[in-house]
Amino acid sequence: MSLAERIAQIIEMQGPISVAQFMSIALHDPVNGYYAQHDPIGIGGDFTTAPEISQMFGELIGAWIVQVWREQGAPSPARLVELGPGHGTLMADVLRAARLDAEFLSSIEITLIETSARLRAAQAKRLKDTAVVIHWAERFDDSLADRPLFVLANEFFDALPIRQFVHTERGWCERMVGLDRQRSLAFALVPLSRQLNIPAERGRPRRGDICETSPAGEGIILQIANAIAQRGAALIFDYGYGANAGFGETLQAVAAHKFANVLQKPGEADLSSHVDFAALARAAENAGTKTYGPVTQRALLEALGIEVRAECLARANPEQADSIAAAVKRLISSAQMGTLFKALAILPKGAPRPPGF
Repeated sequence: MSLAERIAQIIEMQGPISVAQFMSIALHDPVNGYYAQHDPIGIGGDFTTAPEISQMFGELIGAWIVQVWREQGAPSPARLVELGPGHGTLMADVLRAARLDAEFLSSIEITLIETSARLRAAQAKRLKDTAVVIHWAERFDDSLADRPLFVLANEFFDALPIRQFVHTERGWCERMVGLDRQRSLAFALVPLSRQLNIPAERGRPRRGDICETSPAGEGIILQIANAIAQRGAALIFDYGYGANAGFGETLQAVAAHKFANVLQKPGEADLSSHVDFAALARAAENAGTKTYGPVTQRALLEALGIEVRAECLARANPEQADSIAAAVKRLISSAQMGTLFKALAILPKGAPRPPGF
C-alpha cells in the first residue's frame, strides 16, 4: 500500500488532517516517508545545499562560531549543535576552520540533531576522523542546555511542518488535506474561522490570501533561545522572508531538482516552505535574547570575507579557479542563493554584536 493510500485511510477514519500533519507523515513516516527512503542532498538527490557547493561556506561559519565563542569568554566545556546536518559537510568544514583555535576544539562537544538513519550513517562516515566527541539525537531538548550552547542550522527550519490559513469572508479558515470524489488527496477548508495574531507590518489581508505559521519552528527557537540567554549563540541560514513579506503560499514539493505536486505521491518528494524569520526572531526575543538580521546570505558571506577566501583558494589551486569563482557566484548572486537565503543570529542580550551583522 502506498503512503498516499495510507493517508487516505487516515482521513476516511478521522476526517481531514492539517497541512502540518500531512507534512509530518510524508516526510517522517518510518517506512514510506521521504527521509526514510531518500538521500535528498546533492546531484543524485533532490536539492543542493550551500555546504555542498563550496567548502568556503562552512569555513566562514566555523570562523564565525570561534569568534563568537571567544568574545563570550571562551566557555569550557561548551556544546556545538547542528540541526539537520545533511551529509556532515558543514560540520566537517566548520571543524577544519576551527583547527586554527586548538582551545576551541578541546572545549566543545558536538551533538548532531538528525532523524534519518540514512543521513546519520553519512554523517558518521564524513566525520569519522574528527578528534571532537560527537553524539547524535533525534530532537533538540533541554538536556542539551547543560553548558554554553552554540547552534548551527542550515536549511533546517524550511522542512518543519507548517499550518496554512486562507482569508475568507468568514475570516481565517485553516486549510486541510482531505479527499475528493475520486478518493485522491485534495485541499479543503474548515468551515469555522479563527483569529490569527498577525503583525501589522504584513499589511491587510485580502480574500484568498494565505498565511503560513510554523508552531514547530517557533517552539524549537524558543527552546534554543532559553538555552543561550546567558551564554551561547545560534546562526540560522534558510530561504525565507522578513516582517514586510505580506501573504502568500510557499509550500512546495521538489523531486529530482524539479518542482512537483505537493499532494501527489507523498513520500517521493521533499516538502518545504519559506521560513518566517520575523516569527522566529519574535520567539527568540520573547525568551530574553537579542536577534540580529535577517540579512541576506550574500551580505553576510561578503562581510565574513568570502571573496578574499576565494582568492586565497584560487591562488593555491589555480586549476580550480573557475570552479571556485562559480561557487562564489552561486552562493552570493542575487539570481541564485544570494538574496533568497537569509541569515539570523541569536545571542544573549549582553554579548558583543556578532561578526557580519
